[in-house]
Amino acid sequence: MQQMLIDYYKAIEDSSAKMLDAARAEDWDEVVRFEGTCAVLIEQLRHRARSEELPPEQRVEKTRIMQRILQNDAQIRYLAEPWLAHCERKFEGQRQMLH
Repeated sequence: MQQMLIDYYKAIEDSSAKMLDAARAEDWDEVVRFEGTCAVLIEQLRHRARSEELPPEQRVEKTRIMQRILQNDAQIRYLAEPWLAHCERKFEGQRQMLH
């Protein structure tokens, strides 16, 4: 069965939700893994979107999916800020030891 264009949006949303779950669990390796999955799906979507268009009835669904993805992304960034700050401090200390 051929995948429909909207299915790519749904798969990206699913991966985005899994990224958020992993971020909530502070499992940053999983966050990175699902981020990679999203990147592959987005590239596949871009390729398919060059030759296909969403039917009008699926455009509303696409908008809702995109809003949920953006909400997930905002929450992931909020949860990741302390972890990123910790990484920066850790690497800053290592750089100082090298000089």
